[in-house]
Amino acid sequence: MAGLPIEITLSDERATERLGQDLALAIRPGDCLALRGDLGAGKSTLARALIRCVAGDPELEVPSPTFTLVQSYDLRVSIAHFDLYRIADADELVELGLDEALEAGAVLVEWPENAAGALPPDAVRVEIAEVAGNARRIRIDGPDPALERIGRSLDVRAFLEAAGHGDGNRQFLQGDASTRTYETVTTPGGGHFILMDWPERLIGPVLRDGKRYAQIAHSAENVRPFVAIDFLLRSNGFRAPEILAQDLDAGFLLLEDLGQEGILDKNGRPVVARWEAAIDVLVALHRTAIPQRITTPGGIAHNIPPFDREAMLIEVELYLSWYLPHKLGAEPSEELKARFHAGWNGLIDTVAEVPSSLVLRDFHSPNILWQVGRRGIERVGLIDFQDAMIGPAAYDVASLVQDARVTVEPALHDRLVARYERARSEDPDFDPALFREALAIMECQRATKILGLFVRLRQRDGKPGYMRHLPRIETYLRRTLEHPVLHPLHDCYTEAGIAPSES
Repeated sequence: MAGLPIEITLSDERATERLGQDLALAIRPGDCLALRGDLGAGKSTLARALIRCVAGDPELEVPSPTFTLVQSYDLRVSIAHFDLYRIADADELVELGLDEALEAGAVLVEWPENAAGALPPDAVRVEIAEVAGNARRIRIDGPDPALERIGRSLDVRAFLEAAGHGDGNRQFLQGDASTRTYETVTTPGGGHFILMDWPERLIGPVLRDGKRYAQIAHSAENVRPFVAIDFLLRSNGFRAPEILAQDLDAGFLLLEDLGQEGILDKNGRPVVARWEAAIDVLVALHRTAIPQRITTPGGIAHNIPPFDREAMLIEVELYLSWYLPHKLGAEPSEELKARFHAGWNGLIDTVAEVPSSLVLRDFHSPNILWQVGRRGIERVGLIDFQDAMIGPAAYDVASLVQDARVTVEPALHDRLVARYERARSEDPDFDPALFREALAIMECQRATKILGLFVRLRQRDGKPGYMRHLPRIETYLRRTLEHPVLHPLHDCYTEAGIAPSES
């Protein structure tokens, strides 16, 4: 059954501008938005607000294309803004490059009635009708996937309204490797917030025992684990964002903005003192007693999953199923798979004997925000911890010292590891030799997973940007494979050209 059209009443021009932002957060390459309405109905106001939101610039000059007929913008999503008021024949659309614009990005069309059926059949139709004064009635119709996206964006606006920030300016911040997206919300009074939009979706096929990849790897699939781990971290003195509003069923969280200053310099290189502070946070975290079950004041009960054999194996198997076929142009042999599994089962037996702690899972530069003016562990702001598990303490150290997105040179790697060991040497349950062995295994496990994950993101999910990091991960892996505990796995990596370093 086709979805019903969306109908909205806008009270004034500012409300029209907010709708433009809402549409901007829903638009995708290939979308065609046909804006229909009388002269003065607000089509240009709507289009201008949409373009400025995609550009991330509320002051961007957006001239009307009435005389130029089309105005193009090379943005996060490329936008071509057409005004067909003055065209004499729909065939002119070919000369104006409509098809090319749709291939390159999204298209906004004012006066679509002059296109005489030349617009794509799946165009989203936005009809604007004057009600009284500055009020407008909007009717949005189109294919179900587009209406679903737009409806979701309008739900975000309603969530902000309920939180007292309905007049906030929304701006796309980032998406990541999951179904989550983030926005900044800036209010007229100067408030700055982060909006997490996380619709609960089941991703991927059933792989084994009736479970999908995320279930086997214990990856969070809704906002509740984030809320629970956030409460746990804040309760123990760590700098995680305050949750200011939430709709758990819808998957919306309004978060304190911890800022944009990270632990890299302006050239994208590590600021050593900040990386050392991040190590100090891990020392404090690994000294903290972590309950297996969290119950928040709001009544969320969350069992922190274990980083168990199933989870570790399903992650490294991404190397076999995605990375090796990409690298070799063929599926790995059954003999190699058997050696790979035997080697990893032995290593997992080894790390099962080391002390465990909370594993944040993605403790690396994109998720660490520097908190100017704070002291101690509060200098390090933590985000993106919804996938936290209980497992080997060495895992998060590995995540930091072999950052997947920025090169950590061997000297800095060794300096950070030594700092961690010096601090933990005061703890009676810390064994430096066992830690080094566990660190090598966790470095290898994480790098192996990431190689397969980044290829999967390109091939399955259409996110090619991660591929540029593969050479860095391969370099990390070569150095890690020098550790004697990893010798049983050497052949499994040498076949892909990843031999241990000789240095």
